[in-house]
Amino acid sequence: MKRTERRSIIYLPEDLLVEILSRVPAKSLVRLRSTSKRWNALVKDGRFAKKHYANTPKHSSLVLMVTNFRVYLVSVDYLHGKVTASAKITSQFNLQDHLSKQIDVCNAYHSDGLLVCITKDNSLVVWNPCLGQTRWIQARNSYNKNDYYALGYDDKSSCYKILRMHRVVDDITVETESEVYDFASNSWRDIGSTTEWFIQQHRSRGMYVKGTTYWLALMSEEPPFDHFLLSFDFSTERFQSLSLPLDINHQTLLGAVLSVTKEEQKLCMLATYGSDERFKSDVWIATKMESTGAMSWSNVSVDHENKVLLCCNNLRVSNYNNILHIAGEDKYVHLDHDEESKRPLLLTYVPSLVQIQQGI
Repeated sequence: MKRTERRSIIYLPEDLLVEILSRVPAKSLVRLRSTSKRWNALVKDGRFAKKHYANTPKHSSLVLMVTNFRVYLVSVDYLHGKVTASAKITSQFNLQDHLSKQIDVCNAYHSDGLLVCITKDNSLVVWNPCLGQTRWIQARNSYNKNDYYALGYDDKSSCYKILRMHRVVDDITVETESEVYDFASNSWRDIGSTTEWFIQQHRSRGMYVKGTTYWLALMSEEPPFDHFLLSFDFSTERFQSLSLPLDINHQTLLGAVLSVTKEEQKLCMLATYGSDERFKSDVWIATKMESTGAMSWSNVSVDHENKVLLCCNNLRVSNYNNILHIAGEDKYVHLDHDEESKRPLLLTYVPSLVQIQQGI
């Protein structure tokens, strides 16, 4: 008589399962969700997506490169002690329409693992490359390739929003008109216009931190080019002018780029001084913000505790438009691409399980 063997299924407590799966790479979870209805439901849960994003390994260094209308995933290796850091393309993301036709991407903005993409025909689509989800956004007015965008989450209404800034240029002034798209209501609304400040094109991609996007902006296009920090709160839908570190030397400043610390999710800025051949960089972390717009900054060494800061280049130097700056290691990583292609767009990227809210 044969003995029948039964495999016992172990059901973990919900809180333990959440803790374990929140540390599994997003790409692996996407592949595994079809093996269990329980896991599939968990992956689609918004609260779990937030926890998973917060638990993303701090050593992850992924970059998206947009070139020749295609989007590539780039892995960066900056292990301490190496003479030269390296970066290589690991895969290609394919954005497709409802007919499975490949979409040409001209521009992109990143937040929470989601991309706002501007296509070759000036359409707008929100895309999660990790989940393969998309949402096409209907324009109220015609899109312009020179418009600037930002994507953020409104904690009060529990939905994502898109900020669109449109420049109107005449012989005297540059006016910035702003409008917001609400994912929940599937609608656009105007939030005002201004001639008081201006965002340069090479700094049009802001840095998103906890419901607010930040840009390095100018008070005017004419000298003395007074820089300041501009913020937009997606809950209040208001802009605010904030102060930069007082010790910044604007005379020798070659470029500056915003980033965010992974551990504490704090805004930081990499200021680069010097010439095309020799660079010196300072890293500043925002420590406190007053309601008046006064910002406290701390000058830090990213070498402390073997930490590094990865920034996508935005220096206005023609020879350096395809580099990643790894502060703390004193390294610049050049990304090779087709000589005949346009200069690539580089975006720091973290895969996420954030679901794209569909329209009503």
